[in-house]
Amino acid sequence: MKYIDEYRKKELITGISEEIKRISKKEISLMGVCGGHTMAIHRFGLLSLLPPNIHLLSGPGCPVCVSGQHFIDTAIAYARMPGAIITTYGDLIRVPGSASSLEKEKASGYDIRIVYSVLESLEIALKHPGNKVIFLGIGFETTAPLTAAAIVEAKKRKIRNFSVLSAHKVMPPVMKALVIEGVKINGFIAPGHVTAITGTSIYKDLPVSFGLGVVVAGFEPVDMMQAILMLISQVEAGKPKIEIQYQRVVQEKGNPIAQKLLKKVFELKDDRWRGLGMIPLSGLKIRPGFSDFDTERLYPLDVPVAPEPKGCICGMILRGLKTPHDCRLFGKKCTPADPVGACMVSGEGTCSTYYKYRS
Repeated sequence: MKYIDEYRKKELITGISEEIKRISKKEISLMGVCGGHTMAIHRFGLLSLLPPNIHLLSGPGCPVCVSGQHFIDTAIAYARMPGAIITTYGDLIRVPGSASSLEKEKASGYDIRIVYSVLESLEIALKHPGNKVIFLGIGFETTAPLTAAAIVEAKKRKIRNFSVLSAHKVMPPVMKALVIEGVKINGFIAPGHVTAITGTSIYKDLPVSFGLGVVVAGFEPVDMMQAILMLISQVEAGKPKIEIQYQRVVQEKGNPIAQKLLKKVFELKDDRWRGLGMIPLSGLKIRPGFSDFDTERLYPLDVPVAPEPKGCICGMILRGLKTPHDCRLFGKKCTPADPVGACMVSGEGTCSTYYKYRS
C-alpha cells in the first residue's frame, strides 16, 4: 500500500538502526511531543533497535492527556445545566474529573453525545433549537482549525444555540517551558500533523535560543528511525537545526488556509495543562467577534480547581521526567478499564501505550 508498505520494510529499518549505532557516541535524550509517535515507537518495538545511549522520552503531545482536570469538571457542570447537550470526541468521555467523568454523567442521564466531527454538533443544534449544544474543543493546532471552521459556519448560518468550550492548545510554549524547567533534552521529534498546519516556523527559537534540534516526523517505523537518525546526526555534529523528515505531508510554510482560520477565530491565552500547571500564551480562546459562540462568555460558571488524583504521576510522565513503570498505580489500580489519570485513557496516552505493549 502506497506510503505504508515502503515505510515498513525490514531492510530499511535495520539499515537505519545500524547507521545510528555506527555514528552514535554521546548520551542523547530525544523527546517525542506527539502521542502518536510514542505509540509507534512501542507498537513497532523500535526501542530494541537503538543503542543503550539513546533515550526516548514521551512529552505532552496527547491532547486528551493535557486537558486539565478543571476542564473536565467544568464540562460536567455544563452537562448538568438544564437543556444542555454536550458533544465531544470519544477519547474525552472517559477522562476522570475530580469526582466524576463525562461517561458517568451520561450514564446518570445527562445528554452527552460522542461526535466524529464538530460539524455534527451544528446539525444537532439545528435539530434541537430549544437546547444549548456545547462542543468540547480539545486538541492542538491540528484540530483547532476544524473548530474554528464550525464557529464561522455557525455564525454564517445564525445557529445561535451552538457554542464551544475551548481547551485548544498550541505546542511551542509547552516545548519551551519544558526546556526552561530544566528537563534534559538534546532534541525534539516534532509532531507531523501539527506541523502540517503550522509549518516549521513555530520551532525557530529552539535551535537558536536553546541549541536544540527539531525533526518533524511521520508515524511509520522508517519515519521514526530516520527522524531519530537525523537528530542524532545533528547532536553529534553540534549543529542543531529544523528538518522535515515527513516531507510527503509537511511543507515548510504549512497550511495557510487553516492558519488564517485559526487567527480569525482564536487568540492566545494563558492556559492550564494537566500536570504542568499554567503555561503563558499556550491556549486558544475565542475572539470577541465570535463571543456569541463562546460557552464561557454565554454561560459563566465558577468551578473550583480541585487537586490531582493522589498517587498519579501523569504530570511527571508528560514532562518526560518519569515513565509509567515509575508509577505505583500503573497496571494495578490504574488500567484502561478503570483509569485514575488521563494518560491511561487516550489511545495516544503514554500510560495506555505502555500498558497495551507492555510485553
